[in-house]
Amino acid sequence: MTLASDALDRVLVLEMVRVTEAAAIAASKLIGRGDKDGADAAAVEAMRAALNQLPMDGIVVIGEGERDEAPMLYIGEKVGSAQGSGPQIDIALDPLEGTDLTASGGPNALAVLAIAERGGLLNAPDTYMQKLAVGPGYAEGVIDINKSPADNVHSIAHAKGVNPGDIIACVLDRPRHAEIIAELRSLGCGIMLIPDGDVAGAMATADPGTGIDVYMGTGGAPEGVLAAAALRCVGGQIQGKLVFRNDDEVARARRWGIDDLDRIYAIHDMAKGDCIFAATGVTDGSLLKGVHRTKSCITTETLVMRASSGTVRRVATEHYRLGSKRSL
Repeated sequence: MTLASDALDRVLVLEMVRVTEAAAIAASKLIGRGDKDGADAAAVEAMRAALNQLPMDGIVVIGEGERDEAPMLYIGEKVGSAQGSGPQIDIALDPLEGTDLTASGGPNALAVLAIAERGGLLNAPDTYMQKLAVGPGYAEGVIDINKSPADNVHSIAHAKGVNPGDIIACVLDRPRHAEIIAELRSLGCGIMLIPDGDVAGAMATADPGTGIDVYMGTGGAPEGVLAAAALRCVGGQIQGKLVFRNDDEVARARRWGIDDLDRIYAIHDMAKGDCIFAATGVTDGSLLKGVHRTKSCITTETLVMRASSGTVRRVATEHYRLGSKRSL
């Protein structure tokens, strides 16, 4: 049997680009059409088909939900063309992060995927997670999810050598975040409110071009694992704590082996060992260009990163239709 670490070298870095490209292109056909479920289904189908072409023994640990809720790419689904013989790979995915954004033509919709050696990714239940994330360049411990937003802003500002009012925070625009937003504004912080897409929000802390210093708030737990994989690759930090709204969500967490319901998850708890993260833009955004079409060509932009090497690649691809000629 091929070792997973060998397989990450041998097969899967650029193959991940092809997988997220396929999902993004499929979803892009429904940009602005008001059909978020149709766009998600198209992305799921394309990503599943692409994954099943890869010579690996893969299992989905973060997917579209549990088997009874998601006919394709559900948690526990096996993918890859080498089941039982290929490298054993854990997969976390969101074929369309930003379904509402795609339906409305909004920015920052992505097709997202992370892979790791078996056991490398947290099998997070499909519940909420409180998250706190910063990009690279900070000492360990600069953020603490148990402290208030104000305390964390003061800590980040001190580490940067700036005033708290100079810090820019990214927060999902949800009623549940009203107190966080009020506390940040009392410090004079800038706030970038996003309607959806908290993987992109957490990733933005690692891109100096966005101006975002910190991501905070509560979103999906699966998206927290994807964000952790991305930040692992660039040296960022993220902490998460599962949030349960009812007994059913607690029972779901226990089914996935989570006994400590109050645990604080650090980045290495969510994504450990070597891992690869890939994201392809569906709609134009602050991190990536979206899918664009001409008469003969489809263009995509993908970010692909690897933890063990620290490499970050931006892959711009021109997909020419059969029979079309490339203009010079």
